[in-house]
Amino acid sequence: MEAYLEQLRAEIQGSAPGPPLSTVYIGGGTPSLLSAEQIQSLLQELEQRYGLAAGAEISLELDPASFDETRLQGYLRAGINRVSLGGQSFDDAVLERLGRRHRRRDLLEAARWLQRAQRSGQLQSWSLDLIQSLPGACLEHWRVQLQQAIDLAPPHLSIYDLIIEPGTVFARREASGELALPEDDLSADLLELTVQRLALAGYGHYEISNYALPGHASRHNRVYWSGAGWWGFGMGATAAPWGRRQARPRTREGYAQWVQASSEETAEQPSPMPFDERVMVGLRRREGVALAALAQTHGVSCEQFRLLEQRLEGFLRRGLLRRQGRRWSLSDPEGLALSNAVLRELLDWWSERPDCSEGLPPSL
Repeated sequence: MEAYLEQLRAEIQGSAPGPPLSTVYIGGGTPSLLSAEQIQSLLQELEQRYGLAAGAEISLELDPASFDETRLQGYLRAGINRVSLGGQSFDDAVLERLGRRHRRRDLLEAARWLQRAQRSGQLQSWSLDLIQSLPGACLEHWRVQLQQAIDLAPPHLSIYDLIIEPGTVFARREASGELALPEDDLSADLLELTVQRLALAGYGHYEISNYALPGHASRHNRVYWSGAGWWGFGMGATAAPWGRRQARPRTREGYAQWVQASSEETAEQPSPMPFDERVMVGLRRREGVALAALAQTHGVSCEQFRLLEQRLEGFLRRGLLRRQGRRWSLSDPEGLALSNAVLRELLDWWSERPDCSEGLPPSL
């Protein structure tokens, strides 16, 4: 672990300079395996390289099975002021099928520690992560799960569908027919139930997977889905310091070689995020995207833009897309539930453009 941290520090030290950071998010894997001292050293590394803006949001992902209240206090003293708690489910049987080490009692205890830290002013905010479209899911089971989450009153909730990654146990079980994932109609019903129940509890739906009480929307999420740039460091991380995404290797050996090679190269140069990616990340947000203005900025011709509007017209008629003035957005919850259909249409249009092989479009 210490050898990996040395590589991580080397990557940070070798990165191009930039403005002070307004948000830091330590996630991926189980970062709470790191000690408070190791977390503090990473934050100090970032502060020395970039600086931390006053009032910066500094988040840490915590697995309920990987920390206790004493460890939490150490993280808070190290500079963490927001926590993302990976609960996933309140059902012990579900947690076992997911391969999670914690159980419901661990999740409830961890939530109590976070509540105490927030009440005392040590913690600005915290989030609870849940998965809604699990194998064998039904509306009644999910209604019980949601109520337990609402009873805990986390300031922020992130609610995801189960993603089947290639090469995983879940992928093999799905291929063999052992994993019965919910049909699209049930997934849409689950999302509708989520939106309705959380709205009644005072949560705003500000991004496809994210809900927050007033004043607790994640700054990290807002930046990530706005199309603005961010730095990413570490094995498997993605970065987009100038909007264009860059991926790091996902293995320790590959990452070590990548860090070594990067230290021998000159600093990366700005590269704009393509129009299709900017639209996709923009549509994930509640406020949507100013489509025409974005197309003009990225050099999309009037004729090409009209073709895009024609392809999206059916989604407007079906109520999945809304157009208010210059902004296009997905309807809530129908459009958000079926967002992949809209995004596939967008990608098809982009790939079929006559000049799609000519490289990136110009950008201001």
